[in-house]
Amino acid sequence: MDALVARGDEVTVLDDISTGRHKNLDGGREAGATLHEGSVADPDDVAAALAASQPEVIYHLAAQIDVRRAVEEPAFDATINVVGTATVLEAARQAGVRRVVLASTGGAIYGDADVVPTPEDADLRPLSPYGTSKAAAELYMALYQRLYGLSTFCLRLANVYGPRQDPKGEAGVIAIYCGRATDGGRATVFGDGLQTRDFVYVGDVVAAFVAAGSSAAAGHCNVATGRETTVLELVETLGLEPEFAPERAGEVRRSCLDPSTAARIFGWSAKTSLKTGLDQTVDAARTE
Repeated sequence: MDALVARGDEVTVLDDISTGRHKNLDGGREAGATLHEGSVADPDDVAAALAASQPEVIYHLAAQIDVRRAVEEPAFDATINVVGTATVLEAARQAGVRRVVLASTGGAIYGDADVVPTPEDADLRPLSPYGTSKAAAELYMALYQRLYGLSTFCLRLANVYGPRQDPKGEAGVIAIYCGRATDGGRATVFGDGLQTRDFVYVGDVVAAFVAAGSSAAAGHCNVATGRETTVLELVETLGLEPEFAPERAGEVRRSCLDPSTAARIFGWSAKTSLKTGLDQTVDAARTE
């Protein structure tokens, strides 16, 4: 939102604020962005937001992202991620929207991949309802392009981190650990801590979304650094003491994505080092 407002775009946000915070939208709203509170899975809410704003591009980031909740409540997960995506696409088609860009996921839909860093042509092997629902959302995106000519693109995100993530909500491991770094707590490590993730800074991800929204390219690509980091390395970098807990079901052992397609299509690459990104995230956590 901030990047779009900064370049002079008129921005409308649809959010039910069920896991977010109003203050995260304050800067954009002060600059002219409009908030419609409503559910992405409610056709009336989505239609009303589109009728009021008549957007050219929709950045569809609304999702249920908690893998644990997806395992416990798969129907709820599918309602938000699959029904929500179908609702957005149908509303976009009827409103004459030019393009829809979806925030998808890499590690969760590739699962335990044979090749790491994983390219986009790898088999989809989701290990959780969350990964399955995001794969289904991608299929809906491709369907609407094929049937109706709606311009769509899916960004398969690695593990996104950065300021404004709530360490007590659905946030990823970095937000949780940065919270521990500010309050002096220990870092809970599930399993042996040698599982790997590809951590990409939110500012770099924003640049990928802006590039995708301005493009006419179809399909999907990874948005990642192409570098693996173990959970224990993350704990050490943040100066935390680990506290080990049993491994959780549905989690991928190694997750790292090949970002070369994004470089070829959009000229995009991740610019922020993990150390720099962690410093900025911890600094932001200390001011909240």
